[in-house]
Amino acid sequence: MRFHFLLILLAGLFVNLPTVGQPLPTITPEEAGFSAERLHELEDFLEQSGSSSLMLVYDGKVFFDWGASHQKHLIHSIRKTLLNSLYGIYVEKGVIDTSATLAELGIDDIEPTLTEQEKQARIADLLKSRSGIYHPAAAVSQGMLRGMPEREAHQPGEHYYYNNWDFNTLGHILEMKTGESIYTLFKQHIADPIGMIHYEGAYTSIDLDNDDSPIPDADGFYQNEPSKSDYPAYHFRMSAHDLAKFGTLYLQEGRWDGKQIIPESWIEASTTAYSITNPRINIGYGMLWNVLIPNENRATKSFFHTGAGIHMLGVYPGSKLVMVHRVDTEGGHNFQQNSLYQIIDLVFAAQQK
Repeated sequence: MRFHFLLILLAGLFVNLPTVGQPLPTITPEEAGFSAERLHELEDFLEQSGSSSLMLVYDGKVFFDWGASHQKHLIHSIRKTLLNSLYGIYVEKGVIDTSATLAELGIDDIEPTLTEQEKQARIADLLKSRSGIYHPAAAVSQGMLRGMPEREAHQPGEHYYYNNWDFNTLGHILEMKTGESIYTLFKQHIADPIGMIHYEGAYTSIDLDNDDSPIPDADGFYQNEPSKSDYPAYHFRMSAHDLAKFGTLYLQEGRWDGKQIIPESWIEASTTAYSITNPRINIGYGMLWNVLIPNENRATKSFFHTGAGIHMLGVYPGSKLVMVHRVDTEGGHNFQQNSLYQIIDLVFAAQQK
């Protein structure tokens, strides 16, 4: 009897253990509709370009896996797509109302504080990077600063400007509404349900104004710059493999193993272009995703996000394809931005017609 009770107790313990993630299954390039010979040309280019890894996934199955795809690297601005997934979940739960204004949420910032006009920006405007708020922010590049309008130059919702103030404040709003860290939420709602194998959710915080020590090795860290803003940037480190799983979740319209993780309607709304950012090649911006708009050269919509101009997560539903490119930006690298465009060209050149 005592032995039987012990078995029941042990069974209960094992039920509560976290699920161990499994690698994505593999297929041959030909099964994915790609030429193995042409992919060898891609490998040669990757060898000399300075890439860290490239993964190509067809309909949830890996057919090309080059480099250190299981090594965690900083993902830079691809972090915004991770936030998108959490917003989709909490909007559906009714915890977040995207029509709420910053004034209603009690959101302000350090001097120069937000104006009454700026406080009329809605969460939806921040998601679309159309807040009309041009306040200093953490983790802003020189490229962003060159294009920043003057304060109150545009009404909320009127003008697109790729703006880290919007993205960082969205992170704060999510945490304020849920009472949890972004990193914990991502592990609970995304990483564990889809079986990521490297992301563990460990995170820390740095203060760039007062500390120049190396960034700790963690899956995530808040980058505080209190002289610029109250709201830190939230950085992620992730492997190419785990990012490929995340992209596959979006390719599958938010479903994983028969369960709806992210609302399908949210993914559709997020990957609808609300701003045209490159009219020459029909690229727009949705909500925390760039959108390739269908035109005479492409029959279906695709969506992507880059990081530092050289990392990329691309989702191409018309080809059932997910593409993940990584560079070790925290180590020495010589990768050039133009090489990313060449890699994309080589990938699609290997696709059999």
